[in-house]
This record gives sequence, C-alpha cells and structure tokens, in this order.
Amino acid sequence: MLLDLSGVVYDGETPIPGAVAAIARLRGEGLPLRFVSNTTRSPHHAIIAQLAGFGIVVGRDELFTPARAAIGWLAREGCAPHLLVHPDLVPEFAGNRFGDRKAVVVGDAAEAFTYAAMNAAFRQLIDGAEFLALAVNRTFKDADGGLSLDAGAFVAALEFAAGKQATVLGKPARDFFHAALAGLDCLPAQAVMVGDDAESDVAGALRAGIGAGLLVRTGKYRAGDESLHAPHPSAVVDDLAAAVEWILAHRR
Repeated sequence: MLLDLSGVVYDGETPIPGAVAAIARLRGEGLPLRFVSNTTRSPHHAIIAQLAGFGIVVGRDELFTPARAAIGWLAREGCAPHLLVHPDLVPEFAGNRFGDRKAVVVGDAAEAFTYAAMNAAFRQLIDGAEFLALAVNRTFKDADGGLSLDAGAFVAALEFAAGKQATVLGKPARDFFHAALAGLDCLPAQAVMVGDDAESDVAGALRAGIGAGLLVRTGKYRAGDESLHAPHPSAVVDDLAAAVEWILAHRR
C-alpha cells in the first residue's frame, strides 16, 4: 500500500474524516504501508511528528519524500545543492556531505520564488549545474481551500530559460515509486497507490507498473480529474476509508 498524505490522510492541520481509522484497519490487516508524499515544504521529522499528532505512528523508513531522494542523489553524484526550496526545508540538507559540483534543487519555495531567486538558479544552470526537481505538481490545495500554483510551473520556467531538462525525484518518477517498495518483498504489480492527484499520484504510479491506482475525491480532486490523464484510475472512490474497502475487496 502506497498512500499519499496531503489530501488523502489530512487537509492542512486536520485529518480527513475516517482516514486515521482506515490506516489502523490496514495495519490490522497486516498490509505493509509506505507513505509517499510530494510535499517539499516540511522536513522528514516534521511530517512524522504531524502524523503522530493525528494518532498515526509512522516509522522513519515508512515515509518517502523527494527531499530524502535528493539527498541520496546528491551524495551519490558528488554534487553540492543550490537550493530553491521552502525555508522550512533548508535544514533537511544541512549536515550532509556533498561534493564540489553544483546541482540546482527546486521545490515548492512559496514566497521564496522571487525573481532574484529564480534568476540565481537560472545562472547556476547555464553555468553547468545539474538540475533536480523535487516535484513537478501543477497545483496543491492551499490553506484557504483553493488551488495554488505548485513547483511544476517554476520548474518549467527554468527548463525553458536554461534549455535544460530537470531530473524529477518525486512523483510521478518511476524510481520514486519503486524505491518506496524496496525491502517489502512486493513487486510493483502487487502494490496499490492511493492519491488525490490524478496525474502525479495515480497515472504516475500506473505508468511505473504499480498494480492499481485509486483516486480519492478529497484534497485537490476536482470533478472530471479522472478523465484528464492516462492511464486512468483503476477506481475513483470517495475517500481513504472507501479506498481501504476497495483494496480489501480486491485482495488476492
């Protein structure tokens, strides 16, 4: 079981009704869980603490985020990050040993997406820096309940200006889904992804070979999303509790 967080388990600081009990039910059924979030505003420990506040205990190795994937990539490739990310995420990269080559790392920087910051990243790219996108989501559900621009638009602007394609580390990247399953003794075709983003969560998972992708009508979901991106969802359900019902009914 691969579960998205924002829009599936919680909205902002509030658990989605039935989500906590649904996760407990999955645990009780013995289904291994991995939480796969494209959030790039919060460090790993803060997300785990937030979930604990909801009564959901998540082990460090059960949570996969693009920032953690980026740290691994930078270490393997010997690159030091030029960060264009949310200020709350900057400490996640501190204390790690990196090399001398530069890599621009772009996440959802929110108000930090100033012209000066974008231009500084652009100059690094045209000077030869590698280009990492933590995620390329189009939108996210903001605190006021409306949709807001996510990092994807800013990544696309830098790609256009620098003439360089970003390496995507979060969803919908195939390797992100497969890394989440590592160590579970589970083939991709045996896994199910649950998300509120038809493009990054569901279509991305299905393209990565995940066996089923369920789209929930919570979070950023808007009527008709299920028909916008291929492959289409295996099923569209009301919420995580309904997704668990579907999963258990189709369990083999």
